[in-house]
Amino acid sequence: MSISIFGEIMTFLGKDIISIKDFSRDDIEEVLKVSETMVPYAKGHEKCKLMDGKVLSTLFFEPSTRTKLSFESAMSRLGGSCIGFSEVSGTSLAKGETLADTIKMAECYSDVIVIRHPQEGAARLAAEFSLKPVINAGDGAGQHPTQTLLDLFTIKDEKKKIDGNSITLVGDLKYGRTVHSLSYALSLFDVELNFVAPPTLQMPNEVVSYLKEKGKKVTQTSSLEDVIPSADVLYVTRIQKERFPDVEDYLKVANIYRVDEELLSKGKKSMIVMHPLPRVNEISPGVDKTPHALYFKQAFNGVAVRMALLTMVLLERW
Repeated sequence: MSISIFGEIMTFLGKDIISIKDFSRDDIEEVLKVSETMVPYAKGHEKCKLMDGKVLSTLFFEPSTRTKLSFESAMSRLGGSCIGFSEVSGTSLAKGETLADTIKMAECYSDVIVIRHPQEGAARLAAEFSLKPVINAGDGAGQHPTQTLLDLFTIKDEKKKIDGNSITLVGDLKYGRTVHSLSYALSLFDVELNFVAPPTLQMPNEVVSYLKEKGKKVTQTSSLEDVIPSADVLYVTRIQKERFPDVEDYLKVANIYRVDEELLSKGKKSMIVMHPLPRVNEISPGVDKTPHALYFKQAFNGVAVRMALLTMVLLERW
């Protein structure tokens, strides 16, 4: 497999992927270009051995289905191999080993490290301990940069461009790292943003202020019905029970929003519905069969995007 898209323009070789705020618009567009070339390989229609002899460590201190499996699939599709864990109880961390020592061990055994951790900032800390590239697969309520890149890839693939879209984010905007990362990335594009959440779960003020400083038009409301007619992209998130300090606070807002066929009938025929998954009750299963539903394709796109990132941080040319 030989790809000449990247050439001498820029390189991510050896770089950590920690926060989407570390990316310029040019960086993002370069990742999306390379991701597009990876689609046939992600689907298994073509084979490549770019990562032959390379090893990926997946260190997951929190549960994951899509992110962990898609990284492992990405490395496998590239011809590499994976090691790692998904439960702390089966590692020396259960014996009191520090994060620093765990990262140093992974560095010894692999060429790139993917980490998910419940504490915000853990991925950046891990990068300080490692001489090998570290990729953030989600750190608490902080950042999830690879999810953001696959979200942007999905929007561009379906809408043909990111600029000019009205994008509505609904659900848990306070604790949702996916919507935090996506909002920061969208500040680089010509878009309108609608934030739909109950007051207790609205987008953090620092994110909103950042967007307004970048000249973005931002609308905040608790009513999904008010903004659904104008939405080009409806990005739905679940109310995250595990992020709430008090379960009683969670119960007050659980199941507050539900996207179904009746709601979709009030929106544009061309509107797409996205979700980082897993979903609980916020999207009716009936939506799955409509042309609006993009969340399963969105999940698949994670393989192509993560293939691109692994290639870009490990190889200078391909």
